[in-house]
Amino acid sequence: MKKTIWWLILFAGLGLVAAILYFAMQKKEPESQPQAPPRREAPAAPAPPPAPPAAPPIRYPIASKSQAKPLPALGESDAAVREALHGLWTDKILEQYFHLDDFIRRVVATVDSLPRQKIALRLMPLKPAAGKFLTTGKNETLAMSPANAARYAPYVRMAAAVDASKLVALYVRFYPLFQQAYQDLGYPKGYFNDRLVEVIDDLLAAPDAQPPVRLVQPKVFYEFADPQLEARSAGQKILMRIGRENESRIKSKLREIRNELTREGPRT
Repeated sequence: MKKTIWWLILFAGLGLVAAILYFAMQKKEPESQPQAPPRREAPAAPAPPPAPPAAPPIRYPIASKSQAKPLPALGESDAAVREALHGLWTDKILEQYFHLDDFIRRVVATVDSLPRQKIALRLMPLKPAAGKFLTTGKNETLAMSPANAARYAPYVRMAAAVDASKLVALYVRFYPLFQQAYQDLGYPKGYFNDRLVEVIDDLLAAPDAQPPVRLVQPKVFYEFADPQLEARSAGQKILMRIGRENESRIKSKLREIRNELTREGPRT
């Protein structure tokens, strides 16, 4: 009987110790709470597409003017352009010196090419000068002949005689077609009149090459012996080839045209 009581006392003591340990552990660890289901993040909104590059600001805008007669489509403009050119040159001059088919596209492609290193002669609006390029000397003394300038004299007289204000007025009249041709050339955000002024500035920067202008002929075509002259743009090299007097007269007319094109001043 006493043994039974002692066993009861022992089991009760063990139970009391176990209870004390249990409650002590409960105080050290937070009571487990039912966990909420994981919160689902809202899907991130897709990033907006990058904004397209802004078109460069127009520096030399052409003022649009109302026209009594609407312009033809670019591909059907040759007849209207030819009629307009009659106010500047005679039929004989137009036939002798100009390619009048696809005229506006020819002008735009040529203007855009002049500041580059090469120009496509097949796209030029002017027919090439008659005769051969004239030279003097050979090997180390090979140079442009002064007589070569005479080949270009008719073109220079034709350009010098034209009224710059009338020429620019014709250009302004047909400007929407020039602009369309420029965009079709691969400049959807470009502005052709800005390019035209830029090209005129490049031509005016052509150096006044002092004779004799030395040449070399590495293959078929002649090149300037001076690497600095040969590195110039195609347009500048054309001006240097036509002779100093011709170059001076062409530059004078280019300044007149530029003044007409930029009468309101540049806008930046």
